[in-house]
Amino acid sequence: MEVSGRKAPPRPPRPAARLPLLAYLLALAAPARGADQPVWRLEQAIGAIAASLRDGVFVASGSCLDQLDYSLEHRLSRLYRDQAGNCTEPVSLAPPARPRPGSSFSKLLLPYREGAEELGGLLLTGWTFDRGACEVRPLGNLSRSSLRNSTEVVSCHPQGSTAGVVYRAGPKNSWYLAVAATYVLPEPETASRCSPAASDRDTAITLKNTEERSLATAELGRLNLRGSSGSLHFVDAFLWNGSVYFPYYPYNYTSGATTGWPSMVRIAQSAEVLFQGQAALDCSHGHPDGRPLLLSSSLVEALDVWAGVFSAPTGEGQERRTRATTALCLFRMSEIQARAKSCRWDFETQQNCKEGDQPERVQPIASSTLIHSDLTSVYGTVVLNRTVLFLGTGDGQLLKVILGENLTSNCPEVIYEIKEETPVFYKLVPDPRKNNYIYLTAGKEVRRILVANCSKHKSCVECLTAADPHCGWCHLQQRCTFKEDCVESKHFENWLDISSGAKECPKIQITRSSRDKTTVTMVGHFSSKPSECWVKNMDTGKVLCQEKSRENKACACILLTRPSYRDVLLVNVTFSFSFTHLSERFNFTNCSSLRECSICIGTGCAWCKRDRKCIHPFTFCDPSDYERNQEFCHVAVEKPSKTSGGGRFKDTKSNRTSLGLQVFYVKAIEPQKISTLGKSNVIVTGANFTRASNITMILKGTSTCDKDVIQVSHVLNDTHMKFSLPSSRKEMKDVCIQFDGGNCSAAGALSYIALPHCSHIFPATTWISGGQNITIKGRNFDVIDSLIISQELKENINVSEYCRTDFCRFLAPNLKSSKVRPNVVVKLRVQDTYLDCGTLQYLEDPRFTGYRVESEGDTELEVKIQKENDNFNISKRDIEITLFHGENKPLNCSFENITRNQDLTTILCKIQGIKDANSIAASSKKVRVKLGNLELYVEQESVPSTWYFLIVLPVLLVIVIFAAVGVTRQKSKELSRKQSQQLELLESELRKEIRDGFAELQMDKLDVVDSFGTVPFLDYKHFALRTFFPESGGFTHIFTEDMHNRDADDKNESLTALDALICNKSFLVTVIHTLEKQKNFSVKDRCLFASFLTIALQTKLVYLTSILEVLTRDLMEQSSNMQPKLMLRRTESVVEKLLTNWMSVCLSGFLRETVGEPFYLLVTTLNQKINKGPVDVITCKALYTLNEDWLLWQVPEFSTVALNVVFEKIPENESADVCRNISVNVLDCDTIGQAKEKIFQAFLSKNGSPYGLQLNEIGLELQVGTRQKELLDIDGSSVILEDGITKLNTIGHYEISNGSTIKVFKKIANFTSDVEYTDEHCHLILPDSEAFQDVQGKRHRGKHKFKVKEMYLTKLLSTKVAIHSVLEKLFRSIWSLPNSRAPFAIKYFFDFLDAQAENKKITDPDVVHIWKTNSLPLRFWVNILKNPQFVFDIKKTPHIDGCLSVIAQAFMDAFSLTEQQLGKEAPTNKLLYAKDIPTYKEEVKSYYKAIRDLPPLSSLEMEEFLTQESKKHENEFNEEVALTEIYKYIVKYFDEILNKLERERGLEEAQKQLLHVKVLFDEKKKCKWMARVFQWSPTALHPTRLHFPSGSSKARRVSGLY
Repeated sequence: MEVSGRKAPPRPPRPAARLPLLAYLLALAAPARGADQPVWRLEQAIGAIAASLRDGVFVASGSCLDQLDYSLEHRLSRLYRDQAGNCTEPVSLAPPARPRPGSSFSKLLLPYREGAEELGGLLLTGWTFDRGACEVRPLGNLSRSSLRNSTEVVSCHPQGSTAGVVYRAGPKNSWYLAVAATYVLPEPETASRCSPAASDRDTAITLKNTEERSLATAELGRLNLRGSSGSLHFVDAFLWNGSVYFPYYPYNYTSGATTGWPSMVRIAQSAEVLFQGQAALDCSHGHPDGRPLLLSSSLVEALDVWAGVFSAPTGEGQERRTRATTALCLFRMSEIQARAKSCRWDFETQQNCKEGDQPERVQPIASSTLIHSDLTSVYGTVVLNRTVLFLGTGDGQLLKVILGENLTSNCPEVIYEIKEETPVFYKLVPDPRKNNYIYLTAGKEVRRILVANCSKHKSCVECLTAADPHCGWCHLQQRCTFKEDCVESKHFENWLDISSGAKECPKIQITRSSRDKTTVTMVGHFSSKPSECWVKNMDTGKVLCQEKSRENKACACILLTRPSYRDVLLVNVTFSFSFTHLSERFNFTNCSSLRECSICIGTGCAWCKRDRKCIHPFTFCDPSDYERNQEFCHVAVEKPSKTSGGGRFKDTKSNRTSLGLQVFYVKAIEPQKISTLGKSNVIVTGANFTRASNITMILKGTSTCDKDVIQVSHVLNDTHMKFSLPSSRKEMKDVCIQFDGGNCSAAGALSYIALPHCSHIFPATTWISGGQNITIKGRNFDVIDSLIISQELKENINVSEYCRTDFCRFLAPNLKSSKVRPNVVVKLRVQDTYLDCGTLQYLEDPRFTGYRVESEGDTELEVKIQKENDNFNISKRDIEITLFHGENKPLNCSFENITRNQDLTTILCKIQGIKDANSIAASSKKVRVKLGNLELYVEQESVPSTWYFLIVLPVLLVIVIFAAVGVTRQKSKELSRKQSQQLELLESELRKEIRDGFAELQMDKLDVVDSFGTVPFLDYKHFALRTFFPESGGFTHIFTEDMHNRDADDKNESLTALDALICNKSFLVTVIHTLEKQKNFSVKDRCLFASFLTIALQTKLVYLTSILEVLTRDLMEQSSNMQPKLMLRRTESVVEKLLTNWMSVCLSGFLRETVGEPFYLLVTTLNQKINKGPVDVITCKALYTLNEDWLLWQVPEFSTVALNVVFEKIPENESADVCRNISVNVLDCDTIGQAKEKIFQAFLSKNGSPYGLQLNEIGLELQVGTRQKELLDIDGSSVILEDGITKLNTIGHYEISNGSTIKVFKKIANFTSDVEYTDEHCHLILPDSEAFQDVQGKRHRGKHKFKVKEMYLTKLLSTKVAIHSVLEKLFRSIWSLPNSRAPFAIKYFFDFLDAQAENKKITDPDVVHIWKTNSLPLRFWVNILKNPQFVFDIKKTPHIDGCLSVIAQAFMDAFSLTEQQLGKEAPTNKLLYAKDIPTYKEEVKSYYKAIRDLPPLSSLEMEEFLTQESKKHENEFNEEVALTEIYKYIVKYFDEILNKLERERGLEEAQKQLLHVKVLFDEKKKCKWMARVFQWSPTALHPTRLHFPSGSSKARRVSGLY
């Protein structure tokens, strides 16, 4: 049956490798392996995890505590417990051999008090530090200081146990912490780590009042251990029925042995410790030695059941681990409570039981016990009245068990597998907000996992019969989903859960309603009735029946029985709904050949009971005999039982062995580990195999899963037989062999493990002759069938390998016959699957040039063999050296080492224990070297003798004479030869520089830290002022005076009237148009006026937006008559600057929240890359840049120098936590001032705070032994060039080497501000006269190298590559839509532009695109990108400005519609991002389209947004200053404005108000003049002596001056 919606579901991906059919089916149904699940990785192993209801997930690792969001995508805060700013473990904690308990520095993570709205949630943390300290912190942020703390609360030993729970009790309903811990460990080596107080040495359980400052222990708040009980390991703590329960087990931390049964101790949930007894827990079923270890605990509160994972000891190397090592057992809490007795067994109590009494063992619920080889954790819950248990395993699996109605456990489902097979942490934590997720912790990682794989069920029947309460069938989506994922799932009829049963699934049924009628109907549950149904003959395409639904009646098709319908062999039945359709295809071709009812009906045919035959459903049969329902066949026909495959197997009681008929013996099974793909040749050894006629192997894994019964494949002989085992999931299984139906003979355990995984190959390069030892590292190599070398041009080569679990060794095969140097692929074959393991590169054989023999005394020889440099890693196992001397007598030479120098590689070997070493050295003839398959002979290096020189000397004299004769002839050619040498030198230098630039581009990496500290955002006030007045800094201090200290009654009457006047829209628009028509109203005046207006209307953004709309429409009217594409392109009018300011105000929040961090990271990364190379102090040019104009191409050779810097302790920075010894990397070409800056930056990065002094307040001293030398940019040793120019001192000038100690001290003498160097100084760029002169100093001897600017253009590309990922992140943050919503301002203004274009009948889409580009990227984003100092509290250097200009140009090119045609002569600033621009353009188009497709904003939404923004910025600026500046422009052009108002209709009232405002300002001006008079003669002009009418406003204003 096919059920399809409007969109067909995607097909599953095809497998990458060829797998057997069963393995392929398992692969399709396999659980997720981590590719799509969010993973958070930490620096150290995780020690504790907890999830709060509102504040995220808390994870402790090493000495740190992280607060993560629920999706594990962002860290919200972090707490360092070691006070050093990192998460390293104070003591290295190696993971113990499981199932021994692990070690951790974190002991408690308990969120509580989360339901109290007025109080806020709290987090209680416990650590081993400070003798087991405990703290109470606010849940919201870990960086906040602790509210309460105390020591000696939890165990101070990393391997010691701690369990606790927080609850309310007592008359004041206070919060108490009940904590059980292992305070004292018996090991003497660990006793010195922490020494608890004497009162804690016998303590097992304490009660702490968390409301008190020091978490005091109540008077009766302690339960002590019994003296002889030993150590107890506590696993968990939980509340149930008014009591606190602590599961634990006795444990010897020294030997790792358990000394008793796992137990549960119970105390009252009150304000004092009231011991209520203990009970033992027995989960030993199925294991001969019992399971004394308790690994994990979970209370299923809704069921009043407790679940625990128990384990038997496994030995140091897991050699005792069996299929039954671990078990999941469920206990009823009521039974534990009833059987708990208050006796002196493990704890001190006043009650004493009879001598010899033991704690009563509570038995688990037998039907729910699940036995498994390696469980580690459990979490239980109840969903839809079904108990669901999640289990973690030691090999990284997350299992899901669903209990039946009588708590019967089913076969676990694997819902997730960790690829690295890391053991799952003992605690599984559910997502507190979405019950569809669970947090899976393993090693250093925590994952958020879906609790079910609903999507794997492809049909409704399959979905509901799976009995997973998390999954159900969604009618609207026609797939198996979680309830939350089904649209409108709140309506029950749209989502079927397992309680409905598979019978409610919709399906099509064909029934015989009468003798001559067949009815086709739809049965089952559906969310709505079908609107139409039809039956179609697929062979002819003819519709046999078509009906529509009627009122109160479902749609049904009725077919009359006709002889012609017998030929209808293939029909398709369809029921159509409003949103989907249900269809099923029936094939009646082979109906008459089917002999069984179930098979007949299963294929779509009909079963006639009277004739007991299968018939065509449209042919004649009495309705009473006609069956079209599968359920009737279960009664009539008994289904055959399974006897093979995966069905259950019932052991028979017959035992032929006991009757003495035959004696069969099973010895072993090989191999004992196979992969999850199965294995086709498993060998069982034993005796008398050929005497049995029926041999089967039975595999038993998890106790609640079916057994696998496999028939023998081939009995090889009497002692060996072969089985072919099917694929299976990862687990250990017991194997037994059954002969002729008798008892099953145990054959040992068989482990299914994951496929092998390769981590690396070493060495990865070998020689063509082969024979080198190659090692592969990884895991699960003990299940491979063969190791294969795969080469493209040749067939696969099987190589002999030696494998263990974590490595494989093999000899590289000989590929000398290959015509080319091949790169081969190493593959592992497991069954029919080939796994790529890496690449092995073949190079030409090593080349040896000669050898030397040197005697070391008379009994030892050293043989040094020279060979050409290559990339081979030769080990002692690969090489064999033999020296031949005399009459070819061999001596074996023992390999010592290999040393490599610039020209050759030397292999050293020694021959020891010989006589006459000198004579052997003199008579040596040759050396044989065997490297794997390569064998060759090396000749001795020739040494010239004296007679050779005597023969050669006369010849040389003759040559010299002839050379002297030819000197004259060579004089004419000398000049050309020198020129050739110069050209060759230039060519050599060019080659070297180009090669170095290429190598740097490919290999250099910039270490950019992810966490760069707090982003130094400017507050809104300074951001706005720098944006409004980018070149008028004088206005900043006027607008930033403290508004809160001003008297509200001091508001000027004239300014109030002006404020009311500009709120008249008609008046304001008229004023702006009038001002813009004045010739002397410059562009600067227009920008200033727009900015003053923005500030004046800062709290009236709704009104300001309406003004912007009117002015923009007016501007469109002007532009439409000329060129509409030029609108908003330049800042030539008030509205254009007003738009820039409006965007800045409305997008400030988006800039800070979304774009700010990547923008700051870009600036930081760019600075870091620039400072990585030389920077000339005088010109600010640098080797690494984006702008060719700022490229330092006259760069000298430079190197990095590591300095050990010691900071002097100063009063400005006396904190004890400050690190004063810091390692700093500088360049030897850095000036002393540049070194100071890098040292200051290193101090800030290390300590998180500045040093406390300015750069010009400190000095640097070089420590050389007991001597100190002050380092200065200019001193007596500075080099003075011939032109009188002083060269600044550098680190290299002082010959400072790696590891030198530099002291930072505070200058005592008067210091000056930053030195401004003039043309009389130079740094890296030397004057032209010095370019080719010898320079004094060791580092500058010799000629300067010839430099060409174009040689260093690759540095531009290197800088681009370094910032590329950061830049793309910035760009995409700008044109992204967070949560699929555009910022209100952008969406509103873009919609406004679209509407205006539509109103003006503009059909060219390019015009609207250009309008949007000019209004947002050009007017706002480019301004921000080029001026980071507008957003952050940083200083922008001219060099950074040049680089940001290149980035801003690339940004604007991305918005351009024109295709740029760039040639080879184009500017580098354009070529640098030429390849990236097309990609950016497509993203910009998608960005504009996405904004256009969003639903439009309502006017109410926009007004609400603007109102909120207005409220945010109340009292930010001195608006009166802005009004005053606006009035200056009004009064300057007062006559023009007044004339314009007189000519306009409807502005008479505004004209009157303007005149009134002028009168008020004139009065104010007179009052200021009077105030100046008062200052000249205060006695004569006292208010009481002035003749103002009493109470007049003038009197009040004048008296207010006093």
